[in-house]
Amino acid sequence: MKKKFLSNLLLLVMLNLLIKPFWFFGIEVAVQNRVGEEMYGFYFSLFNWAFILNIILDLGITNFNNRAISRDQRRLGPHLASIVPLKFLLSILYAAIVFIAGAIIGYSALQFKLLAVLVFNQFLSSFILYMRSNISGLQLFRTDSLLSVLDRTLMIIMNSILLWTSITQKEYRIEWFVYTQTLSYSLTLMVVGFVVMFHAGKPRLEFNLRKALHILRYSYPFAILILLMSFFNRLDSVMIERLLDDGKVQAGIYAQSFRVLDALSQFAVLFAALLLPMFSRMIKSREETGDLVRISSSLLLAVALGVAIAGLFFNEEIIRLMYHEAELRSEAIFSILMFGFIFISTSYIYGTLLTANRNLKQLNILAGITVLLNVTLNLILIPIFKAYGAAIASLTSQAFYALSQVILVHRIINPGISLKVYGKILSFGLLTLVTGFLLDRYMEWIPAFLLLVVFSGVSAVLTGLVRPGEIISIFREK
Repeated sequence: MKKKFLSNLLLLVMLNLLIKPFWFFGIEVAVQNRVGEEMYGFYFSLFNWAFILNIILDLGITNFNNRAISRDQRRLGPHLASIVPLKFLLSILYAAIVFIAGAIIGYSALQFKLLAVLVFNQFLSSFILYMRSNISGLQLFRTDSLLSVLDRTLMIIMNSILLWTSITQKEYRIEWFVYTQTLSYSLTLMVVGFVVMFHAGKPRLEFNLRKALHILRYSYPFAILILLMSFFNRLDSVMIERLLDDGKVQAGIYAQSFRVLDALSQFAVLFAALLLPMFSRMIKSREETGDLVRISSSLLLAVALGVAIAGLFFNEEIIRLMYHEAELRSEAIFSILMFGFIFISTSYIYGTLLTANRNLKQLNILAGITVLLNVTLNLILIPIFKAYGAAIASLTSQAFYALSQVILVHRIINPGISLKVYGKILSFGLLTLVTGFLLDRYMEWIPAFLLLVVFSGVSAVLTGLVRPGEIISIFREK
């Protein structure tokens, strides 16, 4: 299982390094620079509102299905026949709730117009993720890896034409960004659906209330967990836009740094996407999970710590490099959110293990407490410090949630991870921090940044956090 994890992780990382950095730092940054902070903030807060409530589209079905197919691949056809009609019904419920809630919080007619398209995009995205859960549940990780970058690839092509050619003879508008998402998601869903049907045969779709309730009974804990996590990950931009007189501008400023965090989080999601079906199968067959937890957490946290430290010392240079308009607080917000990536990465390893072990009650209680902490901090800090206050609330919430999960894993599962592993993580972090300080003090930022990247890799090996010999031996295993 370790070899399968590392080989598929390598493919996933290579594909995502080819596609997603250009999407996040090329297309999204270019769009924000083209339309301006206020208009992008207008879109960004609406997108997060639609995203927060999109769990209604799924109610935990995707995670439940992934775990179920991983344990018994014969369930593919029956699950597909029951779940697809159920998701269509849930999409109607989702749209109704989003629009009613939008009316309650006072969205304008212009906001509702864009929100309608974003709601449809969330419907398409949810179906893509559900279909891909069948593919990864079948352990077809290479196929799933290729499909995982298809929508972004299509969006890059479309937006590149709109941004950097004169094909439209008009100034780029934020609506075009949303419409290209619609077309890309639609094409991707067609491809993913074809792959699933190839393996499932031709299941006869039918809505069976008894089966639907049976599925929801097992999937709703996943739904609650995802909803709560969406609240403390995405609610901050909505609260910024609603609580402040210059909320759209402040949401745009916050989006500058949050976009980088979101891009990095997708890297952590790659680990979770591979680990959930693997952990589920290992737990069912009573295999030890400790080595896989240690290897995955060491690799991911080495990257996360390096990123956070680079974001601390080179925040101003990175923000100024990406954006035409950058406020004074943008650099500080960037540094704070980059440290949040350490805790997000931790959650994607330890939270995935707890999910595979069906410790959803404990995770939901913990996530509920985190939501209360996040909302309380946002209500206190945003009126005083604006977007900077939301960043502080985000980091505090992520740290609480991640560290609590680590404690839960050791108390409930006890995967046999030695305290030496955490000592190596701490040693690596301190060594990289001192190096970053010295490089920033005595060198120009570009060579200093590049040297810090190189030294991070070297220090990960020197501290024993990453063991090249172990990785090579795993790849040589038959």
